[in-house]
Amino acid sequence: MKNKTRNVIIYALLSIWAIIVLFPFYWMILTSIKSYSSYNSEYVPKFIALSPTVENYVTAFTAVPLAKYFFNTIVFTVVTTGMMLVVVVLSAFAFARLDFKGKDLLFSLFLSLMMIPNELVIITNFVTITNLNMRNTFSGLILPSVTSVFYIYLLKENFEQIPENIYKAAKVDGTSDFRYLFRVMIPISKPTIVTITILKVIECWNSYVWPRLITDDQNYFLVSNGIQEIRENGFGRENVPAMMAAVVVISVPLVILFLVFRDKIMEGVARGGTKG
Repeated sequence: MKNKTRNVIIYALLSIWAIIVLFPFYWMILTSIKSYSSYNSEYVPKFIALSPTVENYVTAFTAVPLAKYFFNTIVFTVVTTGMMLVVVVLSAFAFARLDFKGKDLLFSLFLSLMMIPNELVIITNFVTITNLNMRNTFSGLILPSVTSVFYIYLLKENFEQIPENIYKAAKVDGTSDFRYLFRVMIPISKPTIVTITILKVIECWNSYVWPRLITDDQNYFLVSNGIQEIRENGFGRENVPAMMAAVVVISVPLVILFLVFRDKIMEGVARGGTKG
């Protein structure tokens, strides 16, 4: 009886917390399917839509170049994540398995970079990109984001969990470092790599400060910049339901990504050892 009572209390508290967390998303979707006149006529907010409509979604794509912002974000996210994976995987492999002079000192210096405030890095990157005349270009958007000390550290620790005897045996058999990396280390560390990939995609999709700083041309705006531009030009303030429709469209890809790969994310985060 005590266990049942405890479980009831736990699930009740979890249900209340879930409602609190999910309510903003429900309100966002609810507002997006209300008509402009219906929304403005509500002196007391209603928790259901009596006459749902998709007109706001049409307005969100026609009143502003939201599709262009969406395409730019996809390009930015895919290219940045792909380049980052190459840099992170090769760097983690070098620090985990290769022997070279000053490796430990260099890795310690890498880790020390995590102590530098992000604002200082943004200032340095802004000056560098500006001096290279790369403002308002995809290269200027992408290059400062193609590496991450934290992801290198995370994957290095995962690589080091793989027994070194396997690496030595592969070298005796004449296996090259690249072949060993792609045939052994990457498959074993797949959960962690998938987790890093998803986290980077979310980071790129939600990126705001750097794209806002380095671009003032609408042709290179990302969805985060686009939403801010919509709000500032008066459209979002006047037509809140259409603004919410735009936010829903932008949020859906990340929600789907998490739902599809949630098991991989949890496996990659919780993975503490190597089998076999």
